[in-house]
Amino acid sequence: MDITQTLLIIIITILAILLLILGIQVFFILRELRKTVSKTNKVLDNTNVITESVSTPLSSLSSLAAGLKTGASFVNLFKKIISKVGGDEDSGKKNNKD
Repeated sequence: MDITQTLLIIIITILAILLLILGIQVFFILRELRKTVSKTNKVLDNTNVITESVSTPLSSLSSLAAGLKTGASFVNLFKKIISKVGGDEDSGKKNNKD
């Protein structure tokens, strides 16, 4: 064997070892990435549960506020009707006194 073949075999061996080491490192990185994605998925699921538990009472509160607003407008309408009916009777009494 001459020097060129020996040098080429040494370089190929070193490159093969480096590629093997890089492959192992990529494997570990991908495994950590899978764990991270799994944890992120759990966090998002918990966020979804928390959001639903907060939004349900808020929607009920919104419905209650809409009901109170409708009730208040009904009371105002009822007051106007009563004042018109009561106002007509008062104006009739004032006209009789004149």
